[in-house]
Amino acid sequence: MGQKVTGNRELGMASGILLFLILVLFDQATKLLAILGLKDTEGISLIPGVFRLQYLENRGAAFGIFKNMQWIFAVFAIGVIVGCMVVLKRTLDLGSRYFPLQVCMMTLAGGACGNLIDRVFRGYVIDFLYASIIDFPIFNVADICVCVSCGMLIILMLFYYQDDDLKRLAGKEKTK
Repeated sequence: MGQKVTGNRELGMASGILLFLILVLFDQATKLLAILGLKDTEGISLIPGVFRLQYLENRGAAFGIFKNMQWIFAVFAIGVIVGCMVVLKRTLDLGSRYFPLQVCMMTLAGGACGNLIDRVFRGYVIDFLYASIIDFPIFNVADICVCVSCGMLIILMLFYYQDDDLKRLAGKEKTK
């Protein structure tokens, strides 16, 4: 017989933290592999003309904007991580309806933390995934986490959560 997970605050928090840590570790492991296997090379074409692995040290934000302003990105990333943890904690007692939001928040926090680690300890973010078919900027696993979680968050807010769900999340009484 399984115990109902919905009301188990500790298990919910532990699961959220575990997802966060797995994503951060996976991001950092792939970046280490990129350093070891791609740095100082021309890269590796996985699907010729479509997708390749190519090492890049990104000292800016998306598309290379705001170069060498690491402290701004670090402060913003810390704010995102703290905000995601607050939302996780706030949703733990609200039921399974908020599970998708919890996954989005931990995925967003994991991505933000993965790139934060690079910025703090290296002074740049390691990117290595390149969709050459559309000449898309080179990106990494943390970037994928951030983009997918933000996309899912938009979908959840537009199509899944209702006003009452958001009022509950904000701690406001349900209005009739």
